Amino acid sequence: MKLLNYAPFLFVTAILIGCAPADETANPSADEIAAESARANEFFENVFDEQVSRSPMFQTQLGMKTDYDKWDDISDENDQEELEITKQKLQWLTDSINYDLLDDQTKISYDLFVINAEDDIRNFQFRFHNYPINQMFGLHSNIPSFLINMHRITNQGDAEAYIKRIEGTGPLFDQLIENLKIREEKGIVPPKFVFPRVLDDSRNIISGAPFDGGRSSALFADFNSKVDALQIEAAEKDALKQQASEALTNYLKPAYDKLIGFLQDQEARATADDGVWKFPQGDKYYDNALRNTTTTELSADEIHEIGLAEVERIHGQMQGIMEKVGFEGTLQEFFKFMQTDEQFYYPNTDEGKEEYMARATEIINNMRDRLDELFIRKPQAEMIVKRVEAFREKSAGKAFYNRPAPDGSRPGIYYANLYDSRNMPKYEMEALAYHEGIPGHHMQIAIAQELEGIPKFRKFGGYTAYIEGWGLYTEYIPKEMGLYEDPYSDFGRLAMELWRACRLVVDTGIHSKQWTREQGIDYYRTNTPGSDRETERMVERHIVIAGQATAYKIGMLKIQELRGIAEQQLGDDFDVRQFHDVVLKNGAIPLNVLEKVINDWVEEQSTSSE
Repeated sequence: MKLLNYAPFLFVTAILIGCAPADETANPSADEIAAESARANEFFENVFDEQVSRSPMFQTQLGMKTDYDKWDDISDENDQEELEITKQKLQWLTDSINYDLLDDQTKISYDLFVINAEDDIRNFQFRFHNYPINQMFGLHSNIPSFLINMHRITNQGDAEAYIKRIEGTGPLFDQLIENLKIREEKGIVPPKFVFPRVLDDSRNIISGAPFDGGRSSALFADFNSKVDALQIEAAEKDALKQQASEALTNYLKPAYDKLIGFLQDQEARATADDGVWKFPQGDKYYDNALRNTTTTELSADEIHEIGLAEVERIHGQMQGIMEKVGFEGTLQEFFKFMQTDEQFYYPNTDEGKEEYMARATEIINNMRDRLDELFIRKPQAEMIVKRVEAFREKSAGKAFYNRPAPDGSRPGIYYANLYDSRNMPKYEMEALAYHEGIPGHHMQIAIAQELEGIPKFRKFGGYTAYIEGWGLYTEYIPKEMGLYEDPYSDFGRLAMELWRACRLVVDTGIHSKQWTREQGIDYYRTNTPGSDRETERMVERHIVIAGQATAYKIGMLKIQELRGIAEQQLGDDFDVRQFHDVVLKNGAIPLNVLEKVINDWVEEQSTSSE
């Protein structure tokens, strides 16, 4: 089974299952339940540990320094070996563990393990139906990001491992290029717009010293600063820096040059067709992608209609804000006002960007001080706010979150992309910080990996609809606390929710209804206050990650639905802190599993209050 490691998104689906050996013990004893649960959990831990041992990159992300000088094997041969391992592990579990002898938490683990394994097996037929190199992510940008943010250097051996990883980029990129060739043979090539962005990012990595006479490249600067902090002799530091310079010049640059050459050649053969309908079995692939992403059985048409209805509802609430601030005109004119009025933007200068970062940190700190109003449990891991690095800010998303290291050696990071301040309006700052930081992704992801009593595959796994649904839900709950006092900031909250509603429409439009890139851009421009750059980037995101953007709104709607049911049934006994604890205490789970967990909690609360 795949791990949620360095990949930007993990798509997993869920159909709650009950397949297990038949119960041969009508009334098992507590000792029998404990013994069988321990067997199952030992199996889950062993499988996870074995997976980690085969992924040097995930080891590093977990804060481990084993295989610290290696990259993952990304060959198709390795993927096929992983598939066989998954089949064998699934067979052992279903043959060897008595489901009816497990405690409740281990039953959830059993169900999720089977779901994940069956998903991996089903998804394998579509393993080439994606773009591993695109403007959003890929090894071309992941290599420097990984080394800079994940590879710690606390001694000379760590520095030497960093150099070895630089030297290993050639074989890694050879595997990448082979995978791209296989995709092209199957008719799976990114649209033309992807290539200039990827090529530009790749060239940025090999610009500056030691590649040319400019200032230090991002990787060389990172290595040098980390080595400078070591408590070793100056001559040893100089020697390491020289080795790094040679590795960057003699190994990393040729690897990037080879990738750039291949992409330039492939660009000439690329077309402007955007949706995955152009793939072999494209419709089947997209249906599967939606199932994976939303963890529901919703069809593309159903998701499209949900999006249209949500867009209409949110437009109505925005008109209420227009009245509150005394704006006279149409909603589209109000959008234009929000796009162009200077009061809503920091200057696109170093000083303006420093102001943005200071304010974003202030928002996070204020919410951190008020978490007791919403939560019973809180993460131990720290979280910081950080600018997206210069080498990738031109093409990276506007904001995102990186999980902390489990051992506390690296905090959670809320990244803000300040490449152009016009794409980061003041009125969206609150919602953006709540979603990516606190109480959004940091609360959910950091808490999950700190949970006791659940196997590690659940602590570090993920379901996009749950994770992003939680993030969008947590944009709203600060309003219940009296935040978003500025009506324009509340408009920003609605604007971000509107984006997610439009995503349902445009993603399904492009991949199911064969909309063009231009049709998608026009829909966003007509229905949102987003800038031209934002609308273009969002549609391009839909194109290269089919289905992923549908997770946010579908997940949020389900969490809100479940909360509404709980509030109605529990009445005065409803406690939002307990509700949030039930949502978070199992880690990331599929939406239908979450529904069962919440329903069981409501029934338990109802019974105890009688």
